This record gives sequence, C-alpha cells and structure tokens, in this order.
Amino acid sequence: MSLSKNTFWNIAGNALPLVLGAVTIPLLIPALGLERFGVLTLLWTIIGYFSLFDFGLGRAITQQVATSLGEQRQGEIPQIIKAGLEFTVLTGLLGALVLTLGAYPLSHYGMGVSTDLRQEVFISLLIAAIGIPLATLSNGLRGALEGYERFQASNVARMLLGASIFLFPLLAVLLHGKSLVTVTLWLVGARLLSCLLFVWLVAKLPSGKFWHAPILENTRKRLFSFGAWMAVTNLLSPLLVNADRFFISYLLGAGVVAYYTVPFEFLVRLLILPGALGASLLPNLARERLMGSALVGETFAKSVKIVSLAMAALCLIAALLAYPLMNMFISEDFASKSWLLAVILSVGVLINGVAYLPYTALHAYGKAKPTGILHLVEFVVYIPMLFAFIHWMGLTGAALAWTLRVAWDAIALFWLWSKERGRNVFA
Repeated sequence: MSLSKNTFWNIAGNALPLVLGAVTIPLLIPALGLERFGVLTLLWTIIGYFSLFDFGLGRAITQQVATSLGEQRQGEIPQIIKAGLEFTVLTGLLGALVLTLGAYPLSHYGMGVSTDLRQEVFISLLIAAIGIPLATLSNGLRGALEGYERFQASNVARMLLGASIFLFPLLAVLLHGKSLVTVTLWLVGARLLSCLLFVWLVAKLPSGKFWHAPILENTRKRLFSFGAWMAVTNLLSPLLVNADRFFISYLLGAGVVAYYTVPFEFLVRLLILPGALGASLLPNLARERLMGSALVGETFAKSVKIVSLAMAALCLIAALLAYPLMNMFISEDFASKSWLLAVILSVGVLINGVAYLPYTALHAYGKAKPTGILHLVEFVVYIPMLFAFIHWMGLTGAALAWTLRVAWDAIALFWLWSKERGRNVFA
C-alpha cells in the first residue's frame, strides 16, 4: 500500500474521535460539572500516559518487522513479535502496579480536587490501572500490524478505541449519573474491546502464529536496544505534553483545568495529520534506507512541505475560530477565558506537527537514543520553567511555556536528523 493511502487510513483513524469529541464534550461539561470534567481530562491523560508503559516496544516492533521484510528475512518476524509482546505485557503489569500505588497520593494530594471528590477519584484511578496491560499489549499488536503496513486494519481498531474514549463517558453519565467511577469502568471496557480486536487482526497476519516461535537472544537484544531509548521518550514525552494541566490543577485548582484542556485537546487533534504521515513514514523510510539515501531525502522533503502548509492553514483557522466556537457551543464566559490560550497553543501545535517528521525519520533509522537524550534534557529544563510560568502568569503562562518547549524540540530534532544524514535535511 502506498504512503498516501497509509496516511489516509491513519487520518481516518483519528478523525472520527475528533468529530465525536466535538459533539460529546459540550454535553459532558454540564452533565458532569466543571470540576468532574476537569478530573476526567486528567484521567484521560493518566490512562494515556500509562499506556506508554510498553517502553517503546510497539514502535520497535514496527521498525524491526519493516526492516526484516525489506531485507527478505520474513522467518525472523514471528520471534520479533513474540518477544516484543511478552515484554509489553510485563511492562503493562508494572504500569498497573505503579498507578495502583500512586492512586491515593494522586487523588488526595496531587490533583487539587475538592475533598468530597477525593474518594471517587481514588477508586477511579484503581480501576484505570486494570486497563494499562490491555493498552500496552494493544500498542505491541498495533506495532506488528504497522510493520506489515496493514494501516487499514490497525486504524479500524484505533477508531473503535478513539471513538469510545469520548462516547463511552457520555453513555456512562446518561445511564448511571455523574460518577467518575462508572465513567472509568466504561473507559477500561473500551480498552478491552480494542485489545481483542487487535489480537484478532494480528492473528490473520502471515506471521500470525507467532506464539510457537523460538526466540533467539539476538532478537531481544535488537528490540530492547531500540526500545530502551524509546522508553525514555515514551515516559518523558507525555509528561512534557501533559505536565501543564497537573501543575495548573495543583497551583490554580482543578476547577480551572477545563479552561486550558478544552482548547488544548481540540488543537492537539490537529496533529492527526503529521501523526498519520509519520506512522506511515516509519516503515516506509526503514525500507527506503536499504535502497539508497537519495530516495529517503526526497520522501522526507516532500513530507515536510506537505505537513508545513497543511498545519499552517489548520492552525490559523483554529486560532480565528476559537472564540466564536467556544462561545457558541460552551459559553461566553468560557470562551473569554480560553480564546487567548487557544491562539498561543495553535502556534505550538503548528511547530510540533512539523517536528514530528524528523522525530519519525530518526526512528526509521533505528536512532532512538538521540531523541531519548533530547527529551531527558527538555524535561530537566521545562518542568521548573513551566512551574514558574504558571506561578507568574497563570493559564497564559502554561500555554507560553508549552509553546516555547516545542519550538526548542523542533529545532533540535531537525539538527539531529541533519547530523544523521550528514547533509542538508532536505537533500
């Protein structure tokens, strides 16, 4: 399947959740109340973060499967998938343990929720922990599908999960009332359905009977050498993206988190375009690398131009429509407090979208270490900067800090890719 068709399916996999989010969020805010909805956005973030406890093995499986196909070493693929999935289950259980142990301090001290909500949030976090092994296993299974470039199948499962993240909370509220506990149960149910679908889809691959394959030590070494540095990125990157809302909750209170997270969540959905192209680009560049560097440069340059133009147009439209849309679908008070945040964040989303391409290209070359080190340095610098900006400027400071961080990230990633290629990044 071509790069353009793969990208189309990746966009489709993200577009349906975006549409459902636009419909359900204005209904969820009054149904749950502003504070409970703010906590729900934190739960979405926590569940999403712990799903990355696959320690980079999902992307490592994609890279290794694509490389094996390109080098005509199909016999190695079953053991690659088996070794990777074993590890994703173990790390998922580790993530569940970490969240279970952290549920009480998070709910009672770390999220800034009111006293009467703390027990409800505590139980919700315990339930969310159940879904973490399902999420990490799903990441590994998805990695196998995308290594074979089965993006159509992969995105059917992603559509189910993405749609249910927004739809299931609304159904839970309509059926059971405004309880975060039942909302979380429904979210874990969505993870289970998605995981079962991924299992069925991977079983249909040529290497579908991977569970019988003996695993050579070299296979684990190759997967883990890539995955270890991807683990650094996977553990730190969500903190870099989402630490702002937790600091807002801690410093300003959970009641104001929604003013920031609503525009943020909609704007980051625009990253479906670079994310979709990047997911298609990884196995594509991994194979093209074997054919010659000129082809890699041509594909990369074309991708950057397309994403830059498309993201610039989308972010400009989003910034211009932020106030009228929030005024129309939520309230005038909400729009007046959030529109400037949307404008600032739209600049950051544009920069972050373009930066996704050198990030993916480095991983296609098996270079996870440079991105891991970069995100480690960013984390050390960004967290105190974010704290200071929120303390000084409130919600506006959070938006500015995040935008400055992604600008630095983009510059560094393009420099790393240029260094890896040993020439101009578009050559």
